[in-house]
Amino acid sequence: QVQYVESGGGLVQAGGSLRVSCATSGRTFSLDAMGWYRQRTGKGREWVAGINSDGGATYAVSVKYRFTISRDSAKNTVYLQMNSLKPEDTAVYYCNTWPNYLEPWGQGTLVTVSS
Repeated sequence: QVQYVESGGGLVQAGGSLRVSCATSGRTFSLDAMGWYRQRTGKGREWVAGINSDGGATYAVSVKYRFTISRDSAKNTVYLQMNSLKPEDTAVYYCNTWPNYLEPWGQGTLVTVSS
């Protein structure tokens, strides 16, 4: 069964940076396109960024030029580097395959940006 374990969240001031990680297992990671998603309080889950197996990346407009997604196939891990953080980036961040996700989701990692 696929498993995602997100980590690295925390409290950061607006304008600051944070990197979250997601370790995966249960699938051939190197073949999967991976994505980061987030869920803000009271909102549905939304897609943030995606990276193909060859490293090509795509971003939601709201995070483009501020966030960078990357992957390490040797570690079966995908990362999201978040710069110039804004209070509206406060959310629980999840990773999953992209563009179609798999169940179950991981527990996510909470990122809180203070103003």
